[in-house]
Amino acid sequence: MKSFLQGRSWLLLSFATFLILPHSAFAAENAKLLDLTSHWVGYVSIFLFVVAYALVIVEEEIHMRKSKPVMVAAGVIWGLIALIYAQQPDSEYHHTAGLMIRHNLEEYGELLLFLLAAMTYINTMGERGVFNSLRAWLINKGFSLRSIFWITGLFAFFISPVADNLTTALLMATVVMAVGGTNIKFVSVACINIVVAANAGGAFSPFGDITTLMVWQKGVVEFQEFFKLFIPSVVNWFIPAFLMSLAIKNGQPQANSDAAELKEGAFVVIGLFLVTITMAVCAHNFLHLPPVIGMMTGLGLLKLYGYTLKMRDRRTFINTTSDAEGSAGVKVEGLDRRKPFNIFQQVERAEWDTLMFFYGIILCVGGLGTIGYLNLGSQLMYGDLGPTTANILVGIVSAIVDNIPVMFAVLSMNPDMSQGQWLLVTLTAGVGGSLLSIGSAAGVAVMGQARGIYTFFSHIKWIWAIALGYAASIYVHLWLNSAMF
Repeated sequence: MKSFLQGRSWLLLSFATFLILPHSAFAAENAKLLDLTSHWVGYVSIFLFVVAYALVIVEEEIHMRKSKPVMVAAGVIWGLIALIYAQQPDSEYHHTAGLMIRHNLEEYGELLLFLLAAMTYINTMGERGVFNSLRAWLINKGFSLRSIFWITGLFAFFISPVADNLTTALLMATVVMAVGGTNIKFVSVACINIVVAANAGGAFSPFGDITTLMVWQKGVVEFQEFFKLFIPSVVNWFIPAFLMSLAIKNGQPQANSDAAELKEGAFVVIGLFLVTITMAVCAHNFLHLPPVIGMMTGLGLLKLYGYTLKMRDRRTFINTTSDAEGSAGVKVEGLDRRKPFNIFQQVERAEWDTLMFFYGIILCVGGLGTIGYLNLGSQLMYGDLGPTTANILVGIVSAIVDNIPVMFAVLSMNPDMSQGQWLLVTLTAGVGGSLLSIGSAAGVAVMGQARGIYTFFSHIKWIWAIALGYAASIYVHLWLNSAMF
């Protein structure tokens, strides 16, 4: 009876949620806004955001997760905004803050569920041994150091559009560290190459970077149009890669006997991931549904397959235990007692700190937009400087400030631009973070993995080569896709 009532409670809660949430996005578009850019609330909000983001930047030094300061800042900013709107004599303003924050929560909800599905797939492929097998294959093939440099760069460039640039960079960095060993110069230069390649590869695919995913979900660039950035992305990676490869001596790495094996179902999981991506694309392009619908459906398929793996593991464990005890007459010590596969363990392993960080950033930037600062920024950048200059500056700014809040701010400004300009800002926001090691999630993660070898200063030694690739990729895009401007 108790379980029946609990089931009814969840049903009623779900129905109530369905009734409450619709039309928030449409209402937000018609909400009456106040200009608070010169108000004390605006100044305090800017201060809170700067302080919170400063704590994010020094995360590695103070050992505080990046989600914590931005989540607190988001709550305080919106509390201040709501306080001012609640004090207005005109009752039409009283619900503005609630409407605007629900609009931002809707955007975050789509991003959260999309990334949760993708992260679960990546974690499951890792658990099934897909990435370890790839790493072992590269290490044991006997390639020269220069070949490893190019191969890991190529893999980083072509895996990141399907997985993501962070996971890809970590995987390839593991390879070069295993191959390079004590050759610090090789490991350092190869890590720079991997970061640049992963960011460049992620720029021409909606799945390659959070910024491209945001642009695709917003609907300003169609799925197939991202691939027009393929050649500019290749140029962005190849020029610095060629220049850095000249600094690597063509020696042989130390022999390594690293080995790994694929677990049962690994190829099925890879196939389901490809099917899931296809469903997300088709849902958006042909059915005009949010891509997250396809991703969550694919996650459901993975959970169903995970159930078959779990039941198979249980049967194997029971049979193995029975056979061992029957033949020996006693319980056998050292028997494989691994727990059956559990898909929810892969969900738990998602980067929850990163997902909560996105919540804080999206709501912080959304709050500053409600105050009126994004309109000011849009006028300054896209009105006074022009879209081309502004979009190039977006890439440079994203090397200092993470590209996610920068791109969300641009999307919130929603400047009137041609498709060529939207592709330009997608490119620059994606690859601009390569200019500095702290400019992208891939760079920060690899710095943590290759601590003391790949550093901020080792990266900045090659900033001139990376900047050449950045400038050349912009030129190639402006020339190659000139018809879109």
